[in-house]
Amino acid sequence: MRVRSLDHLVLTIRDLDRTRAFYESVLGMAYEPFGEGRHALRFGAQKLNLHLLDRPVDANVRHASPGSADLCFLVEGPLEAWVERLESHGVPLITGPVPRTGATGPIQSLYCYDPDENLIELSVPRA
Repeated sequence: MRVRSLDHLVLTIRDLDRTRAFYESVLGMAYEPFGEGRHALRFGAQKLNLHLLDRPVDANVRHASPGSADLCFLVEGPLEAWVERLESHGVPLITGPVPRTGATGPIQSLYCYDPDENLIELSVPRA
């Protein structure tokens, strides 16, 4: 027995509208409400569940904190186009493109923050 894949991650956020605007408009994810008043952002076969800081969903979560995530997304298209897209949405680039090592090998990455200052890495495979 072993872990097969990642289904979802949970982000604790301060503001649903700001978070949706970033992940939908800038990164192209799809908003998906579910359950009773719950929220998620879908991309590929994965999703980010969103927990609002002032409305915890699960009492078992002890240290939920906005801005504590460091997420790497594999993206389509050249990173230069992503730099332009970030700029057009007023999202400052932290660094990149820079070489990194991803789960399946070499990647080229650039970095920015989401509205809660989670570190977002956008990457493409490197030949």
